[in-house]
Amino acid sequence: MDSGCIGVIPARYRSTRLPGKPLARIAGRSMLEHVWRRALQVRGLDAVVIATDDVRIAEEAAGFGAEVIMTPENLATGSDRVAWVMRSRQESQVVNIQGDEPLLDPTSVELVLAALDCPGVSVATAAAPVARSSASGVAVALDENSDAVSFSRGQKAPLLQHIGLYAYQREALERFASRPRSGGEIHLELEQLRFLEYGDRIRVVLVPESTPSVDTPLDLERVRELFSTGEPA
Repeated sequence: MDSGCIGVIPARYRSTRLPGKPLARIAGRSMLEHVWRRALQVRGLDAVVIATDDVRIAEEAAGFGAEVIMTPENLATGSDRVAWVMRSRQESQVVNIQGDEPLLDPTSVELVLAALDCPGVSVATAAAPVARSSASGVAVALDENSDAVSFSRGQKAPLLQHIGLYAYQREALERFASRPRSGGEIHLELEQLRFLEYGDRIRVVLVPESTPSVDTPLDLERVRELFSTGEPA
């Protein structure tokens, strides 16, 4: 098996609050292309592919030169989509890069990926300090080893905001995909709880700040404004 590492960007057309959001235009490019271009800057990735179940997204990705892998429509989470991709890949490590972060920080991805080199770490993610709570934001609590103890929504400040970026050893991702969805995962719609509730540890890497994700039309307008006022495309 190859000892390399691949970056996978899961991208779905169906979104409850913003349908078709990977194709939303920002500064002359689709949001998906912005994410892909930033992912290509991550040191340590041997390839970056886009995983989708929708031909419209596949055509957009192929149009700007990305490698695309089609996945089934009925996969429950982005991590399940990444696991599907790994069936046809040989790399031993993989990073799940969210397709709704057009201002993705490559350095944050590198920090999370580096955590997989620590003994005993098979899953890693990121968190950043925030000053206020959010009804839609996800908070993470850590133990003394910087492993996640819990993930929750809408907690009061001060807290650590979870950033939906994951790095996995292949074996950990395969275990994840082979298990039924856990109770907490379904209730809170937090896929990472499937790891915790089946006894796997998640190492949390602290990064200086979170970059804005796009979940709603208002988020999209805010990100467009950031690009228009000088954020690099």
